[in-house]
Amino acid sequence: MTALLAPPPPLRRAPARPSPVAARDPFIDLLRVFGMVLVVVQHWTIPVLAFDGAALTTGNVLATPGVWVVTWLSQVMPLVFFAGGAAGAISFGRAGGGAPRWVLARLRRLAWPLLPLAAVWIPLPHALAALGVPAQPLETGARLTGQLLWFLAVYLIAVVATPWMARLHARHGWRVPAVLAAGAVATDVVRFAAGWDALGYLNIVFVWLAVHQAGFLYAEGRLTRPGTMAAAGFGAAALLVWAGPYPGSMIGLPGAELSNMAPPTLAMLAVAAGQIGLASLLRPWLLRLPLRGLLSWAGPRVMTVYLWHMPALFAVTGVVVVGLGAGTPQPFSSGWFAGWPLWFGALCLVMWPLLRAFGRFEEPPALPYGRAGWPVAVAAAVLTGGGLLTLTVAGFAPGVAPVAGAAAVAGGLLMTLPGSRRDVR
Repeated sequence: MTALLAPPPPLRRAPARPSPVAARDPFIDLLRVFGMVLVVVQHWTIPVLAFDGAALTTGNVLATPGVWVVTWLSQVMPLVFFAGGAAGAISFGRAGGGAPRWVLARLRRLAWPLLPLAAVWIPLPHALAALGVPAQPLETGARLTGQLLWFLAVYLIAVVATPWMARLHARHGWRVPAVLAAGAVATDVVRFAAGWDALGYLNIVFVWLAVHQAGFLYAEGRLTRPGTMAAAGFGAAALLVWAGPYPGSMIGLPGAELSNMAPPTLAMLAVAAGQIGLASLLRPWLLRLPLRGLLSWAGPRVMTVYLWHMPALFAVTGVVVVGLGAGTPQPFSSGWFAGWPLWFGALCLVMWPLLRAFGRFEEPPALPYGRAGWPVAVAAAVLTGGGLLTLTVAGFAPGVAPVAGAAAVAGGLLMTLPGSRRDVR
């Protein structure tokens, strides 16, 4: 254990790729921004909404027969985890102050933007209920706003594990994601053979850490056969879906007995390999696109967009669907295509002031850190992770849970601060 806690040796780097320590990798920045933009566009596009005067029903465009194949590219969380792994490897490789200090810094950046979200959404359902907003649509919006925080809860696991995973990577290289993938295989085999669905949640670790670890390989230039990786990944996914029991969609669909996302399955891992291979194959062409200005503007705002795009959706839904009674037209009908630009434009109009108001919380304040020891770092991560998990499960529906979850996140942030002046490094 002592050896694993020690700072890892520098990552090996292929001479053909310029050292990422010297400068940011625009490809990783592009994947982060592209991933979050596609998440937003998908969440704003796929709802099929209707209100009968009392209850809001929420369907999914991607439940249309045959459309599920789109999710093999539109479900971009694998690319986000991959980019996070590469960025984490680069950042940790050049960080000073020790591994716990690096974890505390990452934790603060991850959790700080949550405070304004909680400050708005804990009292907001009470205020809207007092104004006469129907209870069921209000609870639906409050719960779904919290459910999106699952990504941050899982990503926090990858962040805390990075120092250990960097050490393992330096020793064993590609064998680390291979072992994690083997764990995903074993988990699904036992899960489906024994009917233990709860066992599938082990793949939150196996699948997402394997994808995150692939970013370490990219960071040192070791993903050298992206075409083979893309073909093998998508081919394996097609075989798994054909043979069963995996559904074709890479997002959960209403009424489906099984989801490839909650918890993640071996099919999701296969699609992740295909996406990483395809993105790496396209890397030379993507880097030629004139996107530097867009990336420099969007990069510091991606967390704000992720946290607030669903509140924007609920605001427009409240006016258009609940208030005016205009439900979603039949998916892929002429009315649906004609109305989509108006729908998307309204969402952008609502999102813009939210971005202006809350984008300032993207960067945490430059406060001193406490003593950088593992006990404090782990305790802060447990508090923050517990708060995120509480908000993921309960959302911001009125009750004790959202208050407790937000308090836990705030407590984790407070633990990054010095307890006294002598704790400051």
